[in-house]
Amino acid sequence: MAIIDLVAPRHLSDLDHNPVAEFEIWFDQAKITEPKLPDAMTLATATPEGRPSARIVLLKQFGADGFVFFTNYESRKGQELADNPSAALLFHWKCLGRQVRIEGRVEKVAPDTSKTYFDSRPRESRLSAWASPQSHPISDRHILENRQAELEQKYPDEDIPLPPFWGGYRVIPDRFEFWIHQNHRLHDRFCYTKNGKGWEITQLAP
Repeated sequence: MAIIDLVAPRHLSDLDHNPVAEFEIWFDQAKITEPKLPDAMTLATATPEGRPSARIVLLKQFGADGFVFFTNYESRKGQELADNPSAALLFHWKCLGRQVRIEGRVEKVAPDTSKTYFDSRPRESRLSAWASPQSHPISDRHILENRQAELEQKYPDEDIPLPPFWGGYRVIPDRFEFWIHQNHRLHDRFCYTKNGKGWEITQLAP
């Protein structure tokens, strides 16, 4: 196993000019210090009127084209993204003493990308994606349990189709902020903002 340097950057010159590359360094470090769900991130969305909502989702893919998570398109977050396709992400790695904030526009991933990921999930998770009318009211838990049982009968093997209301979203960033805990609240903050030529990096006061 490769040894990863956990020393945090202190100056602009310590950072990679590409925020996705810098994120990858931090994410690899978080996998060491945060063994339980280092990929957990807060996803914030908002209605067209500006009413926000936030929840934890899991990062499943990331790269130069954006940061991907999967969910029910008919959930509250799906409805808000349909009306206002902008979002913010927050990673908080307590043991590492770091945060990363990401903001950008959101688009759905290609259906074949959603299908590939859906097929990789445990059978029970694929059935529950069909069973749950996510974010919609139900009279009690028996509704879900009965629906799950019906689906187990309908799909007795591994061949479970992708629900038409379920799939992935990609957050395409135009802003990153990397935050590092320091003593006496003199934390380090580095902000990347996208311009016509690439990324501009500035340091922010804590």
